[in-house]
Parts: sequence; structure tokens; C-alpha cells
Amino acid sequence: MSRRLRRIAVITGDPSLPDPTKRGGRYHEEDAVTHEAMMAAFQSLKGYEFDCRSEHEHLLDLLRDDPPDLVVNFCDTGFRNVPTQELNLPAYLELLGIPYTGAPPAAMVICYDKAIVRLVAQSLGLPVPREIYVPADMPVDALPEMYPALIKPNTADGSVGITKDAVVRSRGEALDYIAWLRAALPGRDALVQEYLPGAEYGIGVIGNPETGLRMLPPLEVDYTRLPAGLSPILSFESKAMPDSPYWTDITFKRADLKPEMQARLESWTRRLFGRLGLRDYGRFDFRVAADGEPKLMEVNPNPAWANDGKLASMAGFAGIDYRGMLRLILEAAIARVAGSRG
Repeated sequence: MSRRLRRIAVITGDPSLPDPTKRGGRYHEEDAVTHEAMMAAFQSLKGYEFDCRSEHEHLLDLLRDDPPDLVVNFCDTGFRNVPTQELNLPAYLELLGIPYTGAPPAAMVICYDKAIVRLVAQSLGLPVPREIYVPADMPVDALPEMYPALIKPNTADGSVGITKDAVVRSRGEALDYIAWLRAALPGRDALVQEYLPGAEYGIGVIGNPETGLRMLPPLEVDYTRLPAGLSPILSFESKAMPDSPYWTDITFKRADLKPEMQARLESWTRRLFGRLGLRDYGRFDFRVAADGEPKLMEVNPNPAWANDGKLASMAGFAGIDYRGMLRLILEAAIARVAGSRG
């Protein structure tokens, strides 16, 4: 390990500021517990000095005046918790010459736009859902018939804009949901997407193409405990509302995939990881269509790092504890930086 990469700064969202991905738009006790578990795991790693920089008001000045050897960029909420400014922090780190974990700005820009990700995936031969792009200023009186459909914002993180009512089964429901979405997220373009009724899988990866990509065991989202009548989706309620059955009744389990399907999903993941320019780690979400064909749903260039999140669950399936997962991400970044410096 290079001595120049011993001082590590972990940057997260700012709990003192509003955050649109949280319930009520602010941080809560469960967020503090998750954050403390993450920092405790990092600080248990030998050979490094970790400090957390969560306060954004003076963050840029601090990075310039007291640069760490490397930044663990866990600021997946965006600078000042503004999602469209998620790319600004790694861009600033590059201007300062400070290496960091995770995706570079260009990958973040591409992956934030779901319609662009779909086009890239389709160009590589990956199956994707049928989809209609609906600009924020486009009249929606003549939407093509494609029901049931999933309606979501084209640009958003943390399931913002995807509620329990996002699966629509008629033109009337579609128009009502688009009207709600435009009121909730003004100026945001929408996607009307073929609803995929089958199983939902996550493929996690840690590493880099040049030093080796480690595929984690696949994850399946388990909706079997969800009450009848609720659409089986990972809605905003599942991530931000503890009193919702979407929060309490949805769990993750190791996917039991046939070898040929797992090989396909992992092959597609490798292709997209390289083409989109991801680094160090990532997560790719697929869902099975009515005909049994898995299709790409989302690409997460800097997926949630929480100890109870999908990536940590997949690492656990491989016998890697939370501390070990964080160590692998850190070491992947250090190996990549060392290689780039010759």
C-alpha cells in the first residue's frame, strides 16, 4: 500500500441540510445509525487514517486546504444534497488532483438519465423494456396504449417520483399519475415504461476491468410478504417510510438463478460497466418480462453503501461482511490509482 494513500476522507451527504430522498425531505435517526456503522467499519481497517466530512458548507475549502490522500465518495445525495450536483464533487476532486472511489463525472451524467442508459444498453444488445419518453412540456392526451405500465421520472435517484401508484393499468390512471408527477417534480421529464411482472434481480460488482471485476452473488427482491393489491415495486415508500408495508414487508434474498441466466446477467453487467465508464463498484438491476426475458431496469454507478442495502446483502451472500465489502471497494480504488500512476 502506498504511503501516499493512508489519509482517507469519507464524504457523505450533509445531514444538516434538506434531502429529497428522505421522508419529509430530511435525515432521520435510522440515517445516523447507518452512518455510524459505516464509519465504525472503516475505522476498524488497519493501516489507514479515516475522517468523515459530512458538513458541506466549508467542504470545498477544506478539501483544497487540507487535501486527503484519497476520498471515499459516498456522497450519493449530491453536493449540498442536490441530486443534480452529485457529479460536482468528483469533478472538483479531479481539479484538485485528489483521487476518489467510484464513478467519474461523465458516468454519473449518463447514468442519471434513464433514457440514455436504455439507449446505450440497447446498442450493446441488452434487452430493455419498451418505453415512451414524455417531455415535461408535452401534452399527454394521446399516449400510446401500453398497459400495465410503470411511470417514473427520467432523472431521479432513491425512487423519488416512484410511489405505490406508479404502476398504472389504464389511460386514466396514466394521465392522473403524470399530472401528479408534474406537480411533485415540476419540469421533470417522465418515462412510461412497459411493466415487467416477473422477478427482480440485482447484480453487484466490485473492482475494475484492468485489475479484475468481482461479481457478487445475485440478489432477488422478495415481494412475497407484500399485502395483496400492492404493486410489487421498490417505490419511494420502501426507502423512506418505515410505517409502510413497502418498508416492512419487502426483503432481499439470494437469487436462485439457472446458470445460463446468471451468466447472461453477469455478461451484460461487464459490458455496461466498461461502456458506461464505471469504476470500483456498481449495481445493475434487472426484471423479468411476461415472456420470461430479463430486461435492464437501472444502472447504479455509486450504489447505496448502507450496511442493510442491496450491495451489502450481495457481499454477505459471498461470505463478505460489511467491513470486508468496504475494504474491497477501497482497495479497488487504490489499485486503480496505483495503476494509473504507473
